[in-house]
Amino acid sequence: MRYIVISLLAGCLALGSATGAIAECFADYKAKQEDPLRLHYGVVEVNVQPCEMSGAVSDKVSQRVAAGGWMLLQVVSVFDETGLEAKKRDAGEFYLRY
Repeated sequence: MRYIVISLLAGCLALGSATGAIAECFADYKAKQEDPLRLHYGVVEVNVQPCEMSGAVSDKVSQRVAAGGWMLLQVVSVFDETGLEAKKRDAGEFYLRY
């Protein structure tokens, strides 16, 4: 019985460390609102694996910005946390807003 409990505990610890190793994924995008025309550039966390441009990324970003009344124009790029700080100033109030 002890062996089973120890094995389960070890398995849980291994699973926890494996999920902690997954890198965060972000996308920067351009969006608009009509009447009056407003444009913005923003950064959003998308958490897709692999962290690369795909239809899933566009769908996630489009849904998130639509909740704020915006229409996605373009996903500019997809990047991990190493590129995050460089985009913070440009995104301004839309940095990780959605």
